[in-house]
This record gives sequence, structure tokens and C-alpha cells, in this order.
Amino acid sequence: MARVLITGAAGNLGSKLVAHWRAGGTHELVLLDRAGGADVISADISVFGADWAGRFAGIDVVVHLAGQISPGSKWEQVQPANVVGTANVLRAAREAGVPRVVFASTNQVMGGYRFRSERIGSASSPLPLNPYAVSKLMGEEMGRAFAAETGDDFIAFRIGNIWPGTNLPGPDLGIGSWGQEMWLSNRDFLHGMDCAVVAPKVGFGIFNLVSDNPGMRWDIEPARRILGYEPQDGNAPVYTPEVIAEDERARKAVLVPGTWLDQHSRLLDI
Repeated sequence: MARVLITGAAGNLGSKLVAHWRAGGTHELVLLDRAGGADVISADISVFGADWAGRFAGIDVVVHLAGQISPGSKWEQVQPANVVGTANVLRAAREAGVPRVVFASTNQVMGGYRFRSERIGSASSPLPLNPYAVSKLMGEEMGRAFAAETGDDFIAFRIGNIWPGTNLPGPDLGIGSWGQEMWLSNRDFLHGMDCAVVAPKVGFGIFNLVSDNPGMRWDIEPARRILGYEPQDGNAPVYTPEVIAEDERARKAVLVPGTWLDQHSRLLDI
């Protein structure tokens, strides 16, 4: 049994993960979230504080899910939550000697590949198109430095589309074929996190975390090989007239952060 600390424990991903691990009795959990709660420690990670950082003592794995999650966010929203916040979490992990950090990055880091043809792998050059994606890319690079400095593990998951609740796939979400290609089922998300906790020594690694969707360009072989990830779900994109129209609108759009993305807020991935 690992002792696992989760930031953002009350969010979409956090609440699913907490319920999963509690049901299985798999790990001892320490829960942090800005909102706090009956069994959740209130923590604003954008401000380093000994009150919450002290909770990292004796932790085996930090799962860092907290942050500003909207692709339509402006820089002044993502900078404190995603850049400073991640730096503070890594500082707390470093000072406490935590041997592994699992980081919720995003498919948005690779958003510029939408209308290209090549396979999207961990070594593909990042192509972020908005401040949110840039902030997550910065988190990945801070993790690279963390692993190099400490010799500890940093696992960055570029997480696909996973909606609150039952999270069923389909063409009626207003996300076009690109969004459908990166669907991540609840079951595969939870399995991926299970793998990240128990995997052998990794060092630094970036992994696509999506379901096994037919026809997708996201390469999940490194996650299979290194982490033991074996997704059970997958769904091929459905090309309705609405999906085709959404793809065409996106192809023609001029991506101005805070405008076009604000009007397409259903492109949330986490």
C-alpha cells in the first residue's frame, strides 16, 4: 500500500480517483484541494505554505491534478495556478523527499497537430496554441528539471478528453473528430493512474493517456511498455454533419486565446 497525496482531489479527475482508490482500499490517501472539505485539506498551491507543504512528509507518490483547467483561460489565470502552483508542489515534494510525482498535463500541449497527419508521440515537438497549454508544457519542463536534480520520478500524462460523470463518447459533444480521437474512458484513466503508482523506476517520462481509439494518431505504446498501461476501451470518431462542420470551423479559425476558445469551452480535457 502506497501513501499517496492528491492535489485537486475534489475536481473532475480527483473525485473519480479518490472514489476508485477508496473503494479498492488500495492506498492511504492524503487529499488537498483549494475548496477543502470534511476529509480534504484546504490548500492554495499558488502560495507556498508550510501548512499544506508539511503534508508531503512520508508520501510515496504525489498525484498533482490541481490547477486551472480551461483551454480558454488567459495567462493571468493559468500563471498562478499552473506555473507557480506546480513549482510549489515540486518544491514541497523535493523538500520532503517524495520519490515520485505524477503530473496531469494535457493533450492541449499538442493542439497544433490537429490538422497535420503524423503520429503524436512523447518525443514529438510540442505545439501549444493557448496559455493553458503553455502553462502545462512549463509544468512538464519543471518536472524534467525535478527528475534530473533529485533522481526521483516524474511522470507527465498528456490526458485526453475525459468528461465529468459517466463520460460517454460520441459525436454530440461539439468537439469534432479531433476531440473524439482523444477520448479517455473513466476506466482507462483510473487504470493509468494505478499503473503510474506501481510502475518500476521511470525517471522522467511523458506519456499520452487516452483510450485505445481506432484510427487515432496518439501513440500509447510507451505507456504500455514502460508503465504497463493496457486500455480496455476505445471508440472510433463518428462523422456526423455536425462533426464535419465543427472540423471545418476549427480549420478556418484564427486561434486568439480568450476569444475563439472561450466560445468553444466544451473543449475541456480535464
